[in-house]
Amino acid sequence: MALSNNDIFKKLRVALKLRDDDIVEICALVDFKVTKSELGAIFRAEDHPKYMECGDQFLRNFLNGLVIHKRGVMPKKGESKPAATPPPAKK
Repeated sequence: MALSNNDIFKKLRVALKLRDDDIVEICALVDFKVTKSELGAIFRAEDHPKYMECGDQFLRNFLNGLVIHKRGVMPKKGESKPAATPPPAKK
């Protein structure tokens, strides 16, 4: 049985201990606007009336934002790599 995008997104959220606020910030890194209510719909059970399918574009934007969140912005060709900055401390 194949995993759906929703299943993959849920597993990443649990494995990385991400809250809705964290996911909104990660998506903002790639100029992808998402609301907490949209996230709630994505993380619902499939049989729930307000369930929303996580599309390929949504998951792709989240993963691209996650790369920037974890590694930092990739330098342009010909530029030296900037010093790594630690991720912001959790409150």
